Amino acid sequence: MSERGSRKVREGVVVSDKMTKTVVVQIERQVKHPLFGRYIRRRKKYHVHYDAAVLGHSDDEACRVGDRIRFMETRPLSKTKCWRFLEFVERAK
Repeated sequence: MSERGSRKVREGVVVSDKMTKTVVVQIERQVKHPLFGRYIRRRKKYHVHYDAAVLGHSDDEACRVGDRIRFMETRPLSKTKCWRFLEFVERAK
């Protein structure tokens, strides 16, 4: 991966798997409010490319809602998709 340059790697929870070869992953972080000092939640959703057949996963091993995954930046694959699945961090119960 070093010869391809540094690519951003993120970790989040799958919130939707209804699309073909795509999952929607949400990252939640807490930020301190600049004026009031209280912590507030900020959420961002990413469309991540996930092709189970190419990765050698069966239907049982496919991404499901609730899975925690790691994904990385890649070239634009569609209008909204420029992230690619890397690995499972934790499977949904």
